[in-house]
Amino acid sequence: MNRWLYRFDEIDEAQQAVGGDWEQVRALLGGKGANLGDMTRLGVPVPPGFTITTQACNAYTAADGVLPEGLWDQVLESLAAMEATTGRRFGDAGNPLLVACRSGAKFSMPGMMDTVLDIGLNDTVVRAMIDGGHDERFVLDSYRRLIQMFGGVVLGVADEAFEVVLASKRQARHVDSDADLDVGDLRDVIGSFLELVAARGRAPFPTDPLEQLQMAIEAVFESWRGKRAHDYRVAADIAHDLGTAVNVVAMVFG
Repeated sequence: MNRWLYRFDEIDEAQQAVGGDWEQVRALLGGKGANLGDMTRLGVPVPPGFTITTQACNAYTAADGVLPEGLWDQVLESLAAMEATTGRRFGDAGNPLLVACRSGAKFSMPGMMDTVLDIGLNDTVVRAMIDGGHDERFVLDSYRRLIQMFGGVVLGVADEAFEVVLASKRQARHVDSDADLDVGDLRDVIGSFLELVAARGRAPFPTDPLEQLQMAIEAVFESWRGKRAHDYRVAADIAHDLGTAVNVVAMVFG
């Protein structure tokens, strides 16, 4: 079975897999993934995570949008390793592990591909975090940001539609900044965002954290072959067959 990902603490294995050549490591893991692995090897405090290889991206593209065989099982194994390291569980209401899903090609392409943060939040997790003593406003704001980012990046809802909701709430409350909205306002915004995604998105916002993660990984792969990234590669003379890696990293707050 092909190996489609490496944990950050498996950078030595990744380097051995490509014959020790660091440029080939960057080609396999992308610049961001290679650097995160190298920092982990050096003992720099890096949140735990793993990098899905550019080879997986190219296999996904070749299969017309189907994850390569074995990849998802490897994702689940690596998530379990992250849970063991952090003492948290992905999707657990009482002690949740939240993750970011970030792109990372061999060459920097700032702003050209997609990122989703706070994956793992849903109504149940949010309620448990607040009941467990987390700052209510912070948790609600993180949730509304996930719905907005996921709705735009993964489900195709225009960013302007979310801004209309926020602008309307700011106007109703006579404030200039989202930071001035209180917890009641944020609950209203979350409800409106969920309705917006259900009405205009390719699908409703998924409540299953594993479904969120899989869809986010696929969205990052899709962003590699999107027009924005394609045009950037043409302008920067970057090869189209390099693919992007996907870095799944534990969220750290505070």
